[in-house]
Amino acid sequence: MRLLFIKAILKTCSWLPLPVIHLLGTAIGWGFLILPGRIARDTKTNIGSCFPELTGSRQRRLVRKSLAETGKTLLETGVLWLRPGEKTLRLIRDTDGLDVALKAQSAGHGLILATPHLGSWEAAGLYCAATFRMTCLYRPLRIVGLEEMVHDARGRLGADYVPTTLRGIRAVCKALAKGGTAALLPDQEPRPGNGCFAPFFGIPAYSMALLVRLSERTGAPIVFTYCERLSRGRGYRLHFRAAPQDIHSRDTNTAVAAMNQAIEAMIRECPAQYQWSYRRFATRPDGGRSFYD
Repeated sequence: MRLLFIKAILKTCSWLPLPVIHLLGTAIGWGFLILPGRIARDTKTNIGSCFPELTGSRQRRLVRKSLAETGKTLLETGVLWLRPGEKTLRLIRDTDGLDVALKAQSAGHGLILATPHLGSWEAAGLYCAATFRMTCLYRPLRIVGLEEMVHDARGRLGADYVPTTLRGIRAVCKALAKGGTAALLPDQEPRPGNGCFAPFFGIPAYSMALLVRLSERTGAPIVFTYCERLSRGRGYRLHFRAAPQDIHSRDTNTAVAAMNQAIEAMIRECPAQYQWSYRRFATRPDGGRSFYD
């Protein structure tokens, strides 16, 4: 029953105009404040910790905006997954810095696109799939019945999605060796032993080392990208940003710190659109209690 309900919601959303979807998403996001639960609580905790320089009223305003964006994320997936690919791509109204990615790719060593949970990462994936030969690392959904539908939807414009396993990493390395493009979400907390602690908004965060290790192993340059939602459901603007030089340091701690610095810089461009409901600081360096307990 749950699976049928989710599919029905996604299908219904795919038929609605994007301005209506984003308006409904805003209402859902504000509903998280009225009926507080983990999403609202973790959003408040993260924003309060990462923006201590803001006054209490400005923090609360950012929380409201962030929850509205969370609601939009939930509903717009139906539009991005289930509409025809060419129609979906027309929602990308503008690109900023695309030449950075094209220049990096032209060097012939492949290209790694690092796409944090900022704005509409699903829209970013679809655009980059249509623009580059792309292999994406992802974590399979917990709802098994949705996996096939989502995999087909994400890959319908040419991307090859592979799980974050040893087999998937080998597939990425093979694609990069052929001059292709790989993509991954660099701000997910990795499994124990697969990362290190590095500052993120001044807070030690257990961070993945996979991105910098892939670049070191294959020689592929890294470009960061995120897809900004435009106001009033007008569509999206895709941004590309060159990676800082230190991300290629042979010292893993230095490279991972540079990765987090690049992610943080993009978040500060449109802070409300980051997924602040994600428990980014769940693992603590001293093994102590999580921020969220």
